[in-house]
Amino acid sequence: MADILITHGFVVTIDPTRRSIEDGAVAITGDRIVAIGTTAEILAAHSAPTVIDASGKAVLPGLIDGHAHAGHGLIKTMGGGRGDLWYQACETVYTVASTPGFWHAEARLAATERLRFGVTTGVSLLGGGDTIMRTDDPIYGDAHMQGVVEVGTRSVVAVGSTRPPHPRAYARLTDAGEDRYPVTFEDQRATCDSLIKRWHGGHGMRTNVALITPTLRADHITTLGAAELAKARAQAVSMQDLARANGLVFTQDGHTKGSVAYAHELGILGPNALLSHATALTDAEIQLVVDTGSHIAHNPSAVASIMARCPVTELLTAGANVCLGSDGTAPDRSGDMFRHMQQCMHYHRTYHHDPSWLPPGRVLEMCTIDAARALGMDREVGSLEVGKKADVILIDLARPHMYPANMPLFRVTYFANGNDVSTVIVDGKILMRDRVVLSVNEAEVLAEAQAETEAMLDRTGFRSMLETPASFWGQVRAMDQVRS
Repeated sequence: MADILITHGFVVTIDPTRRSIEDGAVAITGDRIVAIGTTAEILAAHSAPTVIDASGKAVLPGLIDGHAHAGHGLIKTMGGGRGDLWYQACETVYTVASTPGFWHAEARLAATERLRFGVTTGVSLLGGGDTIMRTDDPIYGDAHMQGVVEVGTRSVVAVGSTRPPHPRAYARLTDAGEDRYPVTFEDQRATCDSLIKRWHGGHGMRTNVALITPTLRADHITTLGAAELAKARAQAVSMQDLARANGLVFTQDGHTKGSVAYAHELGILGPNALLSHATALTDAEIQLVVDTGSHIAHNPSAVASIMARCPVTELLTAGANVCLGSDGTAPDRSGDMFRHMQQCMHYHRTYHHDPSWLPPGRVLEMCTIDAARALGMDREVGSLEVGKKADVILIDLARPHMYPANMPLFRVTYFANGNDVSTVIVDGKILMRDRVVLSVNEAEVLAEAQAETEAMLDRTGFRSMLETPASFWGQVRAMDQVRS
């Protein structure tokens, strides 16, 4: 007797043999997959109180988002396309204008978006940019984690330090007003340590903690000065030491030319290191990634990928492990990993002027098993295999843009989008069935998100950032974005 049977689907296992099964079935007991085979084989050996008929659907492991930002869900599009205003919103909101309620509401919104798009595991940096972390107090991380737990998806929350100089000004909002206070690196490290002890590996491995420090390059000597750069170097090493001691992923946002070599000099690369963006890498830096066993999170839809290219095809050819990330839902993206898979293919094919690069199966691996490997979770998730966690999604193939009904392996990558995901199971629990979210009241999630956004706008006075700029219509280039 199993708990759940999924029958009559096109099962895409992404197991070591990359087996696909026509009229396939999956049996789930508790939080684990206990059998995979043809429907006839599974029904002959198993029964269950819950049977999901997957006729006309593809059955895949849950997708994994290798890099995103918590908080972004409530500030997307602010500034109307002006990056300077959007970053101002990030810095202000994430340090002095956000409450635990803000982080709880945003976590539920982002997790529900991921759930609807079939993203069962995701990385979320508790803040924005490569240095703005809400780690002055554990209450904000607690609020985020609780929101994710309520939705039921699997999350890796990255917490860590800001770039020097320290102390940095943060604020706690109370009924009496704004209480500003200084926060040191030691304070932020203590917050991280607290969140690790409270949350890492909890709730059936659905809540996990990673550590992060700002990316450093040699040119930071100019912006920070020698003394502060020395502190930043020591702090990066300290956080990686803490990550290694606790068996955690260590990540850094915004890697670009020179920063990988700098990280190697500090001794912070290695099998637990996940380097995001990684644009404009030199050949020597690509080899450093391979030699140290570090991982890359490529975000093809991000602004960073417009400014410079992540050499994904070169990294993969050299033997590096590369996963895909959304970079969060702001300022202009979504959590739909199908969108980012398609963007990834076209991005690098355009670079090479050759459509043979990155076949669809390769990018599907990048947001399933390769992403699981980057997070150190490939023994538990990332593929449909007996003994692994039951993180399973069903994709509706019986839709006009998915027809004709042939070559389903190609269709789920080339033509599917997040709204084709019909059913989602995480940890053996059905969180969405037939496009209806079961784990939370979706209307309440949206209402809470809107209320917290309105309160944040009132606190910051940033409502003008919601105005449509004059450059929106009739312009070839939004010049307002480059004016001071």
